[in-house]
Amino acid sequence: MTKPSIVFAHGLWADGSCFSKLIPTLQAEGHEVMASQHGLDSLATDVAAVKACLARVPSPAILVGHSYGGTLITHAGTDARVAGLVYIAALAPDADETSQSLLGKFPTTPVFDHIEVPDGRVWLKQSGVKHFAGDLPEAEQKLVYATQEVPVADLFNQKVEGTAWKSKPSWYVLATQDQTVHPDLQHFVSKRMKAATTEVTASHVPMLSKPDVVLDVIRKAASAVSAP
Repeated sequence: MTKPSIVFAHGLWADGSCFSKLIPTLQAEGHEVMASQHGLDSLATDVAAVKACLARVPSPAILVGHSYGGTLITHAGTDARVAGLVYIAALAPDADETSQSLLGKFPTTPVFDHIEVPDGRVWLKQSGVKHFAGDLPEAEQKLVYATQEVPVADLFNQKVEGTAWKSKPSWYVLATQDQTVHPDLQHFVSKRMKAATTEVTASHVPMLSKPDVVLDVIRKAASAVSAP
């Protein structure tokens, strides 16, 4: 059977290059791979961007979402072309929740003390990078800061329909040292969706700091949805 395609969805203060340590390996292993690029202007247009990528790869596909990207795959994943979902330190709101209301259920994490909103967009300060990606080498932390994509201030309060984890098999990479999406929140959403969960000692960006762990989870998801 042809291997499933992989479509990545990035979060805030990132772009598709945050999956650069995963994509070449998955391509070499025979997967068609795309990383959706989001303007972070509205939830609806970001979900549409993920679905546009789905249209560019063969079905079935696995959606892989990091952080806010988890919200995107939760909504986009109801598409019939999607066979499974992989969440990386990610949000996964229910139908009556927003990204913000879900974050509000758990203690505030340190990264949100290091943001500023000078022009209606939420910028990560340099002082916040250590709370976002503190287990990366300094040079990689500087790259994370320099390539950040910046969301509109009300992005996390927006809603669209669709809760894919209620009907699609799910896997979750839980970052135990996360200072952006609280580990308790990750425990909550991964348990609620009955995901196959892998814990990793990592910051908010395990796809960069522990790529082998994340790759292994994606491989397990791909194997599961490919099984006859």
